[in-house]
Amino acid sequence: MTDLKTHYLGLELKNPLVAAASGLSKKVSTVKKMEDAGISAVVLYSLFEEQITHDSLAFNYFMEHGTERFAESLSYFPNLDRYNVSPDEYLEKIRQNKEAVDIPIIASLNGVSNSGWVEYAQKMVQAGADALELNTYYLPTNSDMKSVELEDNLIELVKAVCTHVQIPVSVKLSPYYTALPNLACRLADAGAQGLVLFNRFIQPDIDIEEMEVDPTLNLSTSAELLLPLRWTAILFGQVKADLALTSGVHTGVDLIKAVMAGANVAMVASEFVANGVGRATEMLAEMSTWMSAYDHPSVERMRGSMSQKHVKNPAVFERANYMKALQSFDNKMP
Repeated sequence: MTDLKTHYLGLELKNPLVAAASGLSKKVSTVKKMEDAGISAVVLYSLFEEQITHDSLAFNYFMEHGTERFAESLSYFPNLDRYNVSPDEYLEKIRQNKEAVDIPIIASLNGVSNSGWVEYAQKMVQAGADALELNTYYLPTNSDMKSVELEDNLIELVKAVCTHVQIPVSVKLSPYYTALPNLACRLADAGAQGLVLFNRFIQPDIDIEEMEVDPTLNLSTSAELLLPLRWTAILFGQVKADLALTSGVHTGVDLIKAVMAGANVAMVASEFVANGVGRATEMLAEMSTWMSAYDHPSVERMRGSMSQKHVKNPAVFERANYMKALQSFDNKMP
């Protein structure tokens, strides 16, 4: 019998399938269904610093004009008035979930200032969260801001939070940093015990009839798995932090690929939104069946087996494979 157990952020999990932050976790009853379906941990929907500080002028501007600073925001509310969740309500949601289920509950915080992150992180710890995920996406639109400034600010923010909380902290990253392996190592040195790859951004579209910028949200597909899969495989063994792969995980095969690339866990939201949390049972069954058929006794032993560190030709994850990929495409041309 295959052993699906894994570890993430110091937590022992029964399998590598984790529910990603989304509106699904707003209801305790849905979180309970996730547990019943076999999901091993749940990341709650994000608490935004703006909801606490009521710094709504800038927030509403970004929301209404389609310049999204925050990746998950439009997935569950179009403006602040319709998503007025107080910090007390969020903390109570943590408490309710901890009482209702036995699986770990990971709180999610999306903020912009060091003081805000530290204060709210401490409140989440007090409410009983097993771990904390920092959603760090920030869109630098000012041409005067240098990439090193952005990264240094992120490091200081993570360091401040990790210094003041006693639970494991993970950082949800954008794929658009100029030197991701270096940043990943710096984040681990700053105290992050896990990295989540990657934040899935909501992009504005242009409505040519109404002449408006229209923020859009499309659920992911398995095709989006390739980007986080590549970077998970590259970072495995390079960074002293657990790895969570998210974006594009829809099937048991996707889950297998994530683990083989080096992920401790794979986080799923779109598949559950589209087809229900019951899909978790099917995905885990598919994974277990495949592992038995191919003689993989455990997730822990399988993890990283197809990472850059362990494949026969590590260059397949780098530029050296670029020409080969183009050639294979040319061979399909009529």
